[in-house]
Amino acid sequence: MGEPLPDGIVAVVKADCPTCRLVTPVLAELRTAGLALTVYSQDDPAFPEGLDAVDDTGLDVSVALDLDTVPTLVKVEGGEEVDRLVGWSRPAWEKFTGIEGLGDGLPEHRPGCGALNCDPAVIERLAARSTGLRSRRLELARLEDEAEAFFERGWTDGLPVVPPTPARVLRMLEGTTRAADEVVAVVGPDFADCTVEKAAVNAVMAGCRPEYFPVVLAAVEAACTDEFNMHGLLCTTWFTGPVIVVNGPIATGIGMNSGVNALGQGNRANATIGRALQLIVRNVGGGRPGEIDRATLGGPGKYTFCFAEDEAGSPWEPLSVERGFAPGTSTVTLFAGEGPNGMCDQKSRDPESLARSMAWALDAVWHPKLALITDAMLVVSPEHGRVFREAGWSKARLRQRLIELGTKPLAEIAAGAGGCAEGMAVGPGGVKSAFGASAGEAGAGTDPAEIRIPKFAPDGLLIVHAGGRAGLFSAVIGGWARGAIGSSPVTREVTA
Repeated sequence: MGEPLPDGIVAVVKADCPTCRLVTPVLAELRTAGLALTVYSQDDPAFPEGLDAVDDTGLDVSVALDLDTVPTLVKVEGGEEVDRLVGWSRPAWEKFTGIEGLGDGLPEHRPGCGALNCDPAVIERLAARSTGLRSRRLELARLEDEAEAFFERGWTDGLPVVPPTPARVLRMLEGTTRAADEVVAVVGPDFADCTVEKAAVNAVMAGCRPEYFPVVLAAVEAACTDEFNMHGLLCTTWFTGPVIVVNGPIATGIGMNSGVNALGQGNRANATIGRALQLIVRNVGGGRPGEIDRATLGGPGKYTFCFAEDEAGSPWEPLSVERGFAPGTSTVTLFAGEGPNGMCDQKSRDPESLARSMAWALDAVWHPKLALITDAMLVVSPEHGRVFREAGWSKARLRQRLIELGTKPLAEIAAGAGGCAEGMAVGPGGVKSAFGASAGEAGAGTDPAEIRIPKFAPDGLLIVHAGGRAGLFSAVIGGWARGAIGSSPVTREVTA
């Protein structure tokens, strides 16, 4: 509040309060009696009529006085409050003002109403006015449609977004203890600083709840590492985008789906966390399709691809523990993956048979004749997981068997073999794919007939447990180029 309160009696009222309307004649009596009375109106400067109310629709005075009820009478001496009274009570008002016989014909008592500055929607508006949010404000014309405005400015992923009003952004920021101006990451291709506030703006647009926000921040941090290489992932003509796997208590705490339809639609947390990351890459980093994003076909996972691992029902340790985090730690793991490819085996009841089915499904990643150029994620469903649990197979044993089963003679997968020009090649530099990605030095100076090449490196096959309890189906999520020429999975802890 800029100016000090005037000495005398200050009354704060609002036209939308029945008790304030009831005491209007009493306020007139006080003015007639010569009392130094100043009336502030919260919602209508013309109310109360004839009392020359001071306009407090901006609520500066109400906030400064920390009102919770109207009408409120405040006694001011030397610009400072010395006493106050709320509601209407004839005896209390007479004692407070020193004037007898007030409100003849009025009820003896009436409670007041909630002050306008205590209305939840108004609280958010007032907070937004004073928080110092730094993001540029967009002023829309009176007849401009909000949804269309975001489409026209290129700030959406092709679907409508939630307008990020200051109040909504502030609510999102309540989901973290991190400072709004803290830089979370530098986002390519524009290499722009993504502050916590900028991330919150896009999380609002994506439809996130504040409790999801720490997961979004961890995902942004993981995506913008050199290892994950989000910039390169944008530039590739391949189908891939960031796949987010969430582990730990945060997943159940925010209601993420790890069960029925875990990789599909219908769960707000799954859908909006992945979407928030994609919007941040687009709106902060400048990663837009047709510009830096050069995918030949792309895929629906580039809208959002986020799910939780079913740890409670898993026969194995969680992905996060495999990747070095203590049990019970909340994490996000980012994997550069394409859309899921279904894998069906409804007859195998022993782990060896089922592992062979899975190895054949994994064989199709990128191309059956290309090896060691990409990673993959195998999402094992509960019914398939039960086969391995009952047989006592660990995750490490399954992974090792899949790598063994996926290892083939170079003669079978060489370029030109089987009447197909695509495939691996061997030359002075070692074994390579037909488009030049190295598969190691195994072929240098070695008889190609004796060379055997695994489909995946031991660290290039992630295994996750998720899905509904019914259905003998699992899924393969193929990756992008691995290592220095592409992307490596990255795991980050989720912190408040």
